[in-house]
Amino acid sequence: MTRGAGRDSLWRDPRFVRCWASSAVSQFGDRVSEVAVPLIAIGVLDASAGQVAWLTALAWAPNLLALLLGAWVDGRAHKRRLLVVTDLVRAVVLLSLPLAYLWGALTLGQLYAVALLTGLAGVVAGCAWMPLFARLVPSSSYVDANSKFSAARSASFIAGPAAGGGLVQALGAPVAVIADAVSFLVSALLLNRIAVDEPAPAARTGAALPALLRDAREGLAFVVRQPVLRAALGCSTTVNFFTFLAGTGMVVLFADRELGLSPGAIGLTLGIGAGGSLVGALTAPRVSRRIGVGRSITIGAVLFPAPFALAAIAGGPTWAAAGLLGAAYFLVGLGVMWFDVNLNSLQAVVTPDALRSRVVGAYSTVNYGIRPLGALAGGALATAFGLRATLVTVAVGGVLSVLWLLPSPIPGIRSLDTGPWHGTAEPPSRTGESGSPGHPARTD
Repeated sequence: MTRGAGRDSLWRDPRFVRCWASSAVSQFGDRVSEVAVPLIAIGVLDASAGQVAWLTALAWAPNLLALLLGAWVDGRAHKRRLLVVTDLVRAVVLLSLPLAYLWGALTLGQLYAVALLTGLAGVVAGCAWMPLFARLVPSSSYVDANSKFSAARSASFIAGPAAGGGLVQALGAPVAVIADAVSFLVSALLLNRIAVDEPAPAARTGAALPALLRDAREGLAFVVRQPVLRAALGCSTTVNFFTFLAGTGMVVLFADRELGLSPGAIGLTLGIGAGGSLVGALTAPRVSRRIGVGRSITIGAVLFPAPFALAAIAGGPTWAAAGLLGAAYFLVGLGVMWFDVNLNSLQAVVTPDALRSRVVGAYSTVNYGIRPLGALAGGALATAFGLRATLVTVAVGGVLSVLWLLPSPIPGIRSLDTGPWHGTAEPPSRTGESGSPGHPARTD
């Protein structure tokens, strides 16, 4: 790709197209699993709300190791190869579910193990993605590239849940998971065909473990010192904790047991609601140009969690319950994309090359590490006070995340060309090698 090329050139770069296609097909498979895996627990293994919460918690628990994994990935020369390997690992692990089901040996323990292993592979992939993209996307196209990846992700939320619900209804939840395993295989094939020049990392000095710990500490220290990253991390962590009180598994449980929706209706409702994510992803560049990158992030931080209060009052006839739940998720998707697309691009600009995987690791340790705690707290809250009260708590607590942004430099940032970059180790470059879009695959 020509450095500094305009955003129209992204579709003409075959390497970018393969990366985008890899992410798109993988995201579609994930949406199937997000419906199928909780329904394996609920329908096949008769799991309780607490057990469903543990399933979500274990999927995100490996992010607690992201600080060290990011430092380890930074020391590896071939980030693309790591992405291919992690895709293959997740495909094999997921295929164990339908095999165990066909042999009559499927257990909740195996479901937990699959969630943990796929989550671990996903963390490694997330740390490897950012530096790879620094070699593929010019900095002038960050917001546009993030918009394209987020649009694919949003489209997967429209088609994926509906397809997942249909596959579960037709074939059963364990067999439906095969679709996600196949998506990982396709993703690995596409990534393997990308030719990219990956420079060798700087050699570490000293013993391996102390050097790894030192590198991990440097990544965390940079995030804490940098004013944009510090405020973004506080906001993201807060909103993630509260929204994970009602993660996908808990929402499926709410739709199944409180609203009485069928698997097909659940998938269709969530798919229609996800149209908000597609609209948000496609409009994020325009919104940021009109009102500024910082204000787009701030508005998204409020609009993301607030509609959970709307979902809490869903009820009545099936069509009304499904419609209100879908409307709430439409607004959630709109908010999260305005928040993510712009924030991911801003983070990419303020992060220097040498620290990319370490910054991702440090950020993920806190931001994603809070998610299993939120899921467990959500299970306890739902057990004690009910699913509707949990959804209201999500809305109120999540909106408070904006308090991290208000005193920070973020709301005042109009564009990525200007801003308070004095806190970074290097100024934002226009060369296409100073940053990357946020990881568009399965860490978000």
